[in-house]
Amino acid sequence: MTSSLLVVGGGAAGMMAAVAAARLGAETALLERNQKVGRKLYITGKGRCNVTNHCSAEEALAAVPRNSRFLYSAMSRTSPADVEDFFTGLGVPLKVERGNRVFPQSDRAADIIDALYNELRRRKVPILQGRAAALRPCGDDGVSVELEDGRTLNAGAVVLATGGASYPATGSTGDGYRLAAELGHTVVPPRPSLVPLESPDPDCAKMQGLALKNVLLKVKNRKNKVVYQEQGELLFTHFGLSGPLVLSASAHMRDFGGDSYTCLIDLKPALDEQKLDERLLRELSGGANRDMSNLALTLVPRLMAPVLLERAGIPGERKARDVTRGERRRLLEVLKGFSVAVSGPRPIAEAIITSGGVKVSEVDPRTMMSKKVPGLFFAGELLDVDAYTGGFNLQIAWATGRAAGEAAAEYVSRL
Repeated sequence: MTSSLLVVGGGAAGMMAAVAAARLGAETALLERNQKVGRKLYITGKGRCNVTNHCSAEEALAAVPRNSRFLYSAMSRTSPADVEDFFTGLGVPLKVERGNRVFPQSDRAADIIDALYNELRRRKVPILQGRAAALRPCGDDGVSVELEDGRTLNAGAVVLATGGASYPATGSTGDGYRLAAELGHTVVPPRPSLVPLESPDPDCAKMQGLALKNVLLKVKNRKNKVVYQEQGELLFTHFGLSGPLVLSASAHMRDFGGDSYTCLIDLKPALDEQKLDERLLRELSGGANRDMSNLALTLVPRLMAPVLLERAGIPGERKARDVTRGERRRLLEVLKGFSVAVSGPRPIAEAIITSGGVKVSEVDPRTMMSKKVPGLFFAGELLDVDAYTGGFNLQIAWATGRAAGEAAAEYVSRL
């Protein structure tokens, strides 16, 4: 089969690239290995799909810790506001929530996928099922794509948007890294980002399943420098820590090989030390005859109470009236700085996104075209760019997808 333009990968970036190319009149086809497009989009934002962030292009770039300069052109052309306009134009009403996160009003990721799928149908973009096994440059005749089943697809231009290596069950198995490397591209080794964290602390397993809301998480490195600080929700697991705060924090912990990190959890962020000490005095005096194992339940959830007392060095059977000033001070310190050492991230398969990918210095930032293979374009998570949580990673997918799709359409128009 021959097509003017072939997009490989039916995720966010791939669908956007195909739509953008087709809107410019390019004869476009989309190749997807899964039976349905947008598999990974279904699970983004806990199934609600955090489409983008309601902020300026400059603010979005500031949320990209790696290679943000490379994205300047694409993000300027497709800002978060442009993405919002794009989806409302496709008939998906949007809403803005905490942290300027943008979601469909329906809270259904399926509405975003359906809108893209229906636009592809309107633009008569065929969706082909198959897995790319190899890409072959054909000089001035474009690029051929050899499939696992033996078929060959020829195209004047190919947009490679196969995603990273996170959530492999959705089809993101890192195929694009291999395909790019075989064509001479440098691939920065992928590693997990926005991922749960492992801890050697046995207390985590003791509190497995405990979710803490409205706590302040502070992450310090070996030099005691704060690399992340935010208030929100986290979860204790059998392996360590997870939850929204922890996933966000993981993107700031980028050097486990040469650094070490400690999570400090302020369990009572609404109270400064003085006010918290006053509360402790009230609790201890008001419940003077209670065992501390019982009184601790007024301070923290049930699973955490014995851990809290153990860390403060207070026996559970100690009566509240017998707690010393020093013990009260240690209790306060634990409440304001519950410490959890972190040994590293969970495996890449459990990460929301992948950091690493095709080296951006080998890609034209305006067009997303390879500097090594004419007619080959890249988009989305396959590139060595990633961002913090809040809709910024999907914003990268939409912006690079549109840039690649439009540039590829212009490229084939000149053939």
